[in-house]
Amino acid sequence: MPITAEPLSDGFGRIHRDLRISVTDRCNFRCSYCMPAEGLDWLPRADVLSYEEITRIARICVERFDFDGIRLTGGEPTIRANLPVLIEQLSALGVDLALTTNGTTLRTGAEALVAAGLTRINISCDSLRPERFATITRRDELAKVLDGIDAALEAGLAPIKLNVVAMRGVNEDELVEFAEFGRTKGIVVRFIEFMPLDAQGKWTNEQVLTQDEIITTIRAVFPLEPVAARGNAPAERWKYLDGGGEIGVIASVTHAFCESCDRVRLTADGMLRHCLFATRELDLRSMLRSGASDDDITAAIRAEVGAKWAGHQINQVHFIRPARSMSQIGG
Repeated sequence: MPITAEPLSDGFGRIHRDLRISVTDRCNFRCSYCMPAEGLDWLPRADVLSYEEITRIARICVERFDFDGIRLTGGEPTIRANLPVLIEQLSALGVDLALTTNGTTLRTGAEALVAAGLTRINISCDSLRPERFATITRRDELAKVLDGIDAALEAGLAPIKLNVVAMRGVNEDELVEFAEFGRTKGIVVRFIEFMPLDAQGKWTNEQVLTQDEIITTIRAVFPLEPVAARGNAPAERWKYLDGGGEIGVIASVTHAFCESCDRVRLTADGMLRHCLFATRELDLRSMLRSGASDDDITAAIRAEVGAKWAGHQINQVHFIRPARSMSQIGG
């Protein structure tokens, strides 16, 4: 009998249709807001899901719950060997397939990703100034990232979004520069409020450059107007009044969007998380490797998402930081 998809809902009536998959916890950068300069050992390779295991979970989400979007993350996903093989397997599911990357490998890899079925890409870059970029990432590779953006454009990936973590005392003086860069390149710049997911555990609210500050600064140079309601998308959007494109802000700290969240996350070692800030995980890897049926996995996912909380409650006295950092969870 054909499988009938039933929406995956939680106790607050939110329907989940977006799967974020971390394909590796490894990264070729050591961004200061994400990872320590040394330490944070990588997962043993045996603990990381195979492409076949990842595809099985994705297929269950698409067939059983009618998921319509998948995004691949890391770590840095493009440093995992033979990534186009996974993209080809996932693109066969017929969903919107996207990738988040730091862009350093795109000059040599973008065309292969497109040929395998990738259509959209987000590229992370937190400074357009070489010395500052090297300080943030602990790698002197801004030129590779900028060339990677050009390679993605040449390969036909669209839309391209540039993710910028906005941090007070670090890069707030580059907001307008990034806006100009996006307008020139024809890409969408998305500013992300700094979240308490750094491996060092040193995040403070004072470091957060807020959505209101970001928009006020850019609007003073390039007049903006809001775009219609975002629906389930994480970014609030504004368009330039002169027709020069748009920008977005993911304001997880000051304007949380938990009430419309439709995402679940699969970590590189096969743990399902119903929230980026979840303090619990569902061990799907053990189920996959112990012979669980698709029905068993479907029921386990439904129960886990059914227990999803109302919101992460950052800045509340009872907020609990996740035990894992962003690189270990997946962006």
